[in-house]
Amino acid sequence: MSNHFTGLSLGPPLGDQRLDLCDLYAFQSPSDNNRTVIILNANPNADALHPDAIYRVNIDTDGDYLTDIAFSYVFSQPQNGKQTVSVFLAKGAESRSPEAVGTKIIADADVSFGASPNIIRSGPYIFFAGSRSDAFFFDFDGIKNLFDIRGKRNFTEPHLGGKSPWTGVDSNTQANVFSTAIELPTSELNSKSAIRIWGRCSVRRDGKLLHVDRAGHPSVSSFFNTDDTKEEYNASEPVNDRTRWLEQFIHLMGHTGNYTREEAIAEIDREGTLPDVLTFDPSKPAKYPNGRVFTDDVIDYRIAFLTKNECPPTGLKPHTDVLTTFPYLGTPHAKT
Repeated sequence: MSNHFTGLSLGPPLGDQRLDLCDLYAFQSPSDNNRTVIILNANPNADALHPDAIYRVNIDTDGDYLTDIAFSYVFSQPQNGKQTVSVFLAKGAESRSPEAVGTKIIADADVSFGASPNIIRSGPYIFFAGSRSDAFFFDFDGIKNLFDIRGKRNFTEPHLGGKSPWTGVDSNTQANVFSTAIELPTSELNSKSAIRIWGRCSVRRDGKLLHVDRAGHPSVSSFFNTDDTKEEYNASEPVNDRTRWLEQFIHLMGHTGNYTREEAIAEIDREGTLPDVLTFDPSKPAKYPNGRVFTDDVIDYRIAFLTKNECPPTGLKPHTDVLTTFPYLGTPHAKT
């Protein structure tokens, strides 16, 4: 197993930014605590998504890490700067099909690429797809300083002594992202406590549907994977995560934070790092690791996790252009 982590140099799945899942959020609606919002972002170029792909939000309602509810998003071939999206809702055993199956709750709705969001209502569901301002904030140059990834790209030996690695500059202030947002009554989740959520991107190649990316905990896939494991990890299912990936996570944490095996397992269990899904109990305020909101500094959280709290915080502030109304992410920045 490699001792060198190259996560931040990893290219997008199959070299295609359209297939790249970025962030997953889950929180209560600011205007109604009885409704849940789930946002899955993709494509940091914020342009049209892949017409041969299925973008999916998987929800486990009973704690077995198998899908019980699936929202699948399928996009048309873009033409003349326009694209449409259809949304499928599947429940129970049908939700575990990799295909976009179930009830089509939204058909051929316009995707938004301008400042005005096209908000679609279908029964109890509210949906949006399109370009928005990216709420994720991070100090990319500081991460490079911390892990000295210039040249050798060594992510297993953080530089924790002396001068702070952080530059204080948010690398994402003018970034856009392609966002999909679904809001629904929390009662629809049929869960007595926490739900588990993960995003999935699959694309059809040569007649086969390939799982090419997934999203659960923020920054876990990026920081814990190598070039040798990324494709297998992205294709794998959460229910198998602990058996397949626990040893790799322990190994990395031994390098980044000098964790003993027992300490690493205890920290993984405390957070629920594996399986790699986002846990959300809607009866409690959303704040990572209970769901995720735009103000959560997930890079500070993950670096502290990796280094056993030895690294100082970045000092960055959350973005201020987010909205209190659907679709919650701010108006996209003008392209330069």
